[in-house]
Amino acid sequence: MENSSVCFGLNDINTSDVSICLRNNKGKPELFYSHSSILKEKSKYFADKLVDPNCGAFIDIHCSHCDYEHHVDLLKRLYLSKDSLLESWNSVHSALGVLQLAVKFNCREITESCVQYLEAVPWEDKEEDLILKVVPKLGPVAMSILARVQPVDFSATKNVFISAIRFATSVVSPSPPFGDELKTSAQEQVEYMLGDDDEEIPLVIADEEVKSESKKGLKNIWSSFDKDLSCLVLQTDDESAEKRVTQSLSDLGWICNVLSKMDLMKEFVDQWIDFSSRMIRIMDDKLLESSMWGVKLKIIELNWKVLDAVGYGNVIIPPARRVELVTIWLPFIRKTKPVLDSIGNEEAGYPYKMDDDLCQNIEGAIVALLSALPSNDQADILADWMNEEQLKYPDLSEAFEIWCYRTKSARRRLVEGLDRVGKATVSL
Repeated sequence: MENSSVCFGLNDINTSDVSICLRNNKGKPELFYSHSSILKEKSKYFADKLVDPNCGAFIDIHCSHCDYEHHVDLLKRLYLSKDSLLESWNSVHSALGVLQLAVKFNCREITESCVQYLEAVPWEDKEEDLILKVVPKLGPVAMSILARVQPVDFSATKNVFISAIRFATSVVSPSPPFGDELKTSAQEQVEYMLGDDDEEIPLVIADEEVKSESKKGLKNIWSSFDKDLSCLVLQTDDESAEKRVTQSLSDLGWICNVLSKMDLMKEFVDQWIDFSSRMIRIMDDKLLESSMWGVKLKIIELNWKVLDAVGYGNVIIPPARRVELVTIWLPFIRKTKPVLDSIGNEEAGYPYKMDDDLCQNIEGAIVALLSALPSNDQADILADWMNEEQLKYPDLSEAFEIWCYRTKSARRRLVEGLDRVGKATVSL
């Protein structure tokens, strides 16, 4: 029977014994001259039709305009050998269209070939969307096509996440020609997984091994940042050193976002506060006091994330640590912003100005953080703020008003308490 598909050809009128009429939705007919031996061998649907006395040697098929070409492709492929069939596919769209008809007409060989092709070739986004829409309707015979998009189990998801974290936080430079592209890709994939609706992800980020690897990754990035930052005051090639520090700050920004989604932001905050004095000391070095404004701006942007997390209660740390955070960074922010504004006013298009949103966010976080400190600590910080010649930024007047109100209320409560004690003593 296999030889028949080689000897005969579609539309070979001299040897044809069956006519197939394709009619599109406009009723336009087109005749295809086929062979009963081929149709019976390759399709159960046609085999059943050919034994129907009402059909005879003429088979009428109605099809829509959009799948007319797929019908023609199916008829042509009935004449191909199994090996030639697999080699004949040239697009996902064509194979998927023919597959739907092959399932409908019960063409086992063509169905298997379509499935094998679609399982193996890459899909574009639109093609994948179409496959996800069509294949589930075709039943078990085609479901293996969806193997690449099936949800994986917890263990597999966890292993992928850990591997991505390790690669994304690696401090070893990738081999050429990839540069940092693979590392950046791994970082993007981690963020994508954390933003996914997969029900496995909350279980993954709650896993102790995953948390441990994430903390190790944070330490790796901090270690790299510390090393690069130290080079700023030692490196003769300022541009090269600045580039490495900027990349390290970008990595810190990335891990900060990741840890915040994993409920591990406290790890970042603790490391940030521990390292703050060293950062300020290097930024205030005489060699850097009039340069590295891009680096200083990135540090301020990262510092806002820490201030925000602590100020609004997302990360809980002792009062002494909160005081340390404010007293270290408030002077640096107050000193740096006017310089950035001044340069920005002189140079059109200056890229390192603190925009309004960042300024407002920092100011709001500091006010929230300051207002939650013990009153004596608030008083010390506010006194330093008011001792400055120019009270421009950040504006802590709201925090000052809150402190004044609370102080008066506390004094009133104290006086009222003393009066009650005095009256009780007299009555005795």
